Amino acid sequence: MKKILFALPLLLLFISCSENANNPVLEIEGGKIQGVLADNPGVYVYRGIPYAAPPIGDLRWKAPQPVVPWDSIRICDKFGHPGYQAVHYPGFYASEWGYGDEAPYSEDCLYLNVWTKAPGDVNKKLPVALWIHGGGYREGWGSEPEFDGQEWASKDVVLVSINYRLGVFGFFTHPELSKESPDHVSGNYGILDQIQSLQWIKKNIAQFGGDPDNVTIFGQSAGAGSVKTLCESPLAQGLFHKAVIMSGGGINVPAKEGEEAKPATPMNRFFTYNPSLEESEANTKKVMDWAGLTDLEKLRAASTETMYTVADLYNAVTHNDVYLINRPIVDGHVCKKTFDEAARDGSIANVPYMIGYTLNDMGDMAPGIAEFCKVRESQGGKAWAYEFARPLPDDGKHPEITDRLKGAFHSSDLWFVFKSLKHCWRPWTQGDWDLSEKMLTAWTNFAKYSNPNGKEDGAWTPCTAAKPDFMLFKLDDKDAENSEMGAPIKPDNNN
Repeated sequence: MKKILFALPLLLLFISCSENANNPVLEIEGGKIQGVLADNPGVYVYRGIPYAAPPIGDLRWKAPQPVVPWDSIRICDKFGHPGYQAVHYPGFYASEWGYGDEAPYSEDCLYLNVWTKAPGDVNKKLPVALWIHGGGYREGWGSEPEFDGQEWASKDVVLVSINYRLGVFGFFTHPELSKESPDHVSGNYGILDQIQSLQWIKKNIAQFGGDPDNVTIFGQSAGAGSVKTLCESPLAQGLFHKAVIMSGGGINVPAKEGEEAKPATPMNRFFTYNPSLEESEANTKKVMDWAGLTDLEKLRAASTETMYTVADLYNAVTHNDVYLINRPIVDGHVCKKTFDEAARDGSIANVPYMIGYTLNDMGDMAPGIAEFCKVRESQGGKAWAYEFARPLPDDGKHPEITDRLKGAFHSSDLWFVFKSLKHCWRPWTQGDWDLSEKMLTAWTNFAKYSNPNGKEDGAWTPCTAAKPDFMLFKLDDKDAENSEMGAPIKPDNNN
């Protein structure tokens, strides 16, 4: 018995030394860091790595600046601040995603997270995927529970997720800011943050075993809109090599001769609304002048809470409907033209695309997605389309769940793409786990091989004019335990 007790500390010491050998101290922009073990065997996670200086004080509404160096080894065991946003209360998405355990919201939010199996192995050259969260450009963060990246890392893909500036702090325009800017523009700071994260990947990801020349960008909802913006932006060209657009619409479908144009879906209208810089600046100046925030010194000195609420106060007091345009705009610098225009004239990034939506998404996105795929085909490119059609199971114990969170609703596919079902309260079946494995494999195959089937072509074929098929992801209708991937479907046959 004494021999066993004596051997136990030696065993624990051996295990500890073994883990440290696999968990080297990395040297990146800013200083030295060390990660922590994730739940999955062999996976390390680096939480809360700064990829730019805090955009506060004099750096509010400026392009992201280099990171502030640190001296000691930074243990990356805590996620960074999400961008400043409204508090999320139980109900709607908060009930689905379990908001509440995140760091406090802050303007100091330029942090990213990395999951990898090969820390310190600069010769490994694993494919890299950058995840851009959604939330209408006004909410969300890269460390939400559904975005747990360890299953991607287990598939030998280095997964990076980011926070970026949101709302009035990420997309604020003003004539004085444009005058101050060397590029004579304002706004699009949240997109500049995303580009900064891609530049960070280019410089640093080899330290995590990643290949800076094999980077996939993917995002959902406003994250998909961000992917579209990056695919058009000349500032992002060459920083990524594949793109996945999830529930962000496609492009508008032109009317056939003699027919009226079909109204765009709400989501496509959201992503195709592109006010001019001048229009956005005029709206902002009207509100800020009313609040007495008449110059940059006053604007930058205003509290976070004041800037966040001033537009709502203006409308409540004046009974006007002047809204700050807190979204990407075509400014002639970050964005030269709309995604629709760039897709049709062939100036978007010439990379492979995956694009899709959910069955009960915000309108039928299939026609616009099929149109995008057809245009890509005409330009010699490839695009794979999909529909997620698994109605999420409900245990009946969550009365706060509304109709917007039933069926295969907007964002419901996220649990499956990240295979993060264990973080959710829903009563998943074995079929759900199997379906999630199929989707995770398809997405990581795309990151590895530019093809969701893997090294060779398979059942999921590109969507073309002659064969406008979508891959259908659903459970077998007769048996929830059976999760075989459905056969390809036509975009007009999705009910």
